[in-house]
Amino acid sequence: MESLQNNARMKLMDKKSYFTSTVFTALSGGVDSSVSAVLLKEQGFNVTGVYMKNWTEDIGTAHCPWKEDVEDARAVAEKIGIPFEIFNLQKEYKEIVVDYLIEGYKSGITPNPDILCNQEIKFKLFLKRCFARGASFIATGHYARIVEKDGRRALLKGRDTRKDQTYFLSRLNQEQLAYALFPVGDMEKKEVRALAKQFEFQNAEKKDSQGLCFVGKVDFHEFLKAYLPLKPGDVVTTEGKVVGEHEGAWFYTIGQRHGIGVYGGGAPYFVIAKNVKQNRLIVGNEIEEQALFSKTVFFENAHWISGVAPSFPLACEGMIRYRQMPSQCVVHALDVSRFRVEFVSLQRAVTPGQSVVFYQGEECLGGGIIEGGLIDAV
Repeated sequence: MESLQNNARMKLMDKKSYFTSTVFTALSGGVDSSVSAVLLKEQGFNVTGVYMKNWTEDIGTAHCPWKEDVEDARAVAEKIGIPFEIFNLQKEYKEIVVDYLIEGYKSGITPNPDILCNQEIKFKLFLKRCFARGASFIATGHYARIVEKDGRRALLKGRDTRKDQTYFLSRLNQEQLAYALFPVGDMEKKEVRALAKQFEFQNAEKKDSQGLCFVGKVDFHEFLKAYLPLKPGDVVTTEGKVVGEHEGAWFYTIGQRHGIGVYGGGAPYFVIAKNVKQNRLIVGNEIEEQALFSKTVFFENAHWISGVAPSFPLACEGMIRYRQMPSQCVVHALDVSRFRVEFVSLQRAVTPGQSVVFYQGEECLGGGIIEGGLIDAV
């Protein structure tokens, strides 16, 4: 166990050695951020633990775990002997993340709030507030790494590829990376839990958080009902046959199979497309599932982590959702704001509003917001 702890120290030392710097660590109450804080303290940093109080409602979830999370975070701070603070960012989180999510669904797309949360809340507003309190850096428990490359900062996948979180960090910029530390990025999850047990953290066996960033595991349908009205409409096949009634086209997403309002009996259906203006949900059966697959993806709102757009066409690997295996692809610039991706393999359920993220080996290059695939004209 001692060798494991020393190994973690050395990995962190190789990355940053600013021993007198003040680091504000975002303590979520989970094991990853807890171990991040203790590694930084043992490395010699002046560490302050901060819990971001961003959401306290139980909307769409049986229980919002923020009270338990903040107490777990406080307990870790007390255990390792560091100051502990709570930053209330509820107003900003609602206006920037939740409102964006609701407006996206209302317009017919399926946004990714976690990517926006990292870009605008954790690594912008939180960073700014930490600076105002005297921080030199902020740290989080993300499984990712930052290295110097050709005079810039490159974002690399976490050593534990099963836990890699660079997809969610794909819209960070050079300035944000300059002040970020990811202490567990060079570790395996099992090593992180082992260290948490060694330090006798009460959250050592705590399950990984799931669902919406800072909200927890959410029934999205119920969550959206709190903000969008019920608007019953027809569920139709590609041939126009009415096979059910939905509660509002904006509540559903491409590829969804369950809870889509199809009348009982017959073959199962899944969502092929939706039209929020006409309030129609278009579904297909297993025979028509090929309509969900496409090798071509269009995207906009591109962001390149290096700060400079690459040369096109760009050969790389891409993924259209988290925990997907990156697939070989080529990115083409259609104009200054729109792009086309040609994947080697078929991609299922290309969903407008989600993010496509690109890699070259371990390096995350950035990405953009999906407009759709070639099969979106149904």
